[in-house]
Amino acid sequence: MQQIFNFIIRNSNRLLFLLLLGISLGLTIQSHSFHRSRVINSANFLSGGVYEKINRVNEYLNLRAENDELVLENARLKSLLFNKEDTTKLPLPDTIKGVKPADIIVSKVIHNTYSTHENFLTLNSGSNEGVKPDMGVINSLGIVGIVDNTSPRYSTVISILNMKSQINAKLKKSNHFGSLTWDGVSTGFVQLKDVPRLASVRKGDTIVTGGQSVIFPEGINIGTVETIYRETETSFYVIKVKLFNDMTNLGHVYIIKSKDREELINLEKKEKDE
Repeated sequence: MQQIFNFIIRNSNRLLFLLLLGISLGLTIQSHSFHRSRVINSANFLSGGVYEKINRVNEYLNLRAENDELVLENARLKSLLFNKEDTTKLPLPDTIKGVKPADIIVSKVIHNTYSTHENFLTLNSGSNEGVKPDMGVINSLGIVGIVDNTSPRYSTVISILNMKSQINAKLKKSNHFGSLTWDGVSTGFVQLKDVPRLASVRKGDTIVTGGQSVIFPEGINIGTVETIYRETETSFYVIKVKLFNDMTNLGHVYIIKSKDREELINLEKKEKDE
């Protein structure tokens, strides 16, 4: 213990300098958006490389499980091939309303958190592939999240299992809209709030994206109605939605480009300024 004190006393000037330098750098990053953005992008680059290597090891260890999934998928595809009356139609990337295959970036989840209140995903696609913040991320079962930050080779995504996430959604059978949020309780359920009591809603009804934003096209699957609550202080429903996606087990995803995004944002900005 005495040696530690002696070390601190001998190097007090250097230690004080490093402490003040760290504080000044922290204050600079917090107060300047440019510096903060550079730090976030650098962190994405470093953490993305680590996550990708970890993901490769996990893929090798999970080869047997993936082979089993491929067998089941092949069986399903053969069933579809020989049974033309099959009505199971998942929202494949080339059938999304208003979105062309050229406007979709195929990526893969290399890191996924789902045990906190503000969960994120890391994808192995970044600005080099055209990924930008605020792009929607989906898979064949439904929505996954929204791109938050990018580096040249990686990007981070705000998961729908994030208490700060708010996504426009509606009842598929009508045009009654609400705001999709997460209460931080279960990874299998989200909540659709601010749905008018005039809406006809029942357990099992499908919830899809509303299309009132520039992030997700209209009609992307989200989940089904599990429970319906009435807010005592307002005239709205709160709907508990069971997700189609298993957010704890994500693989390949699709990032949706929006060519009209900048035009719509600029137009709405002009309306607000007038």
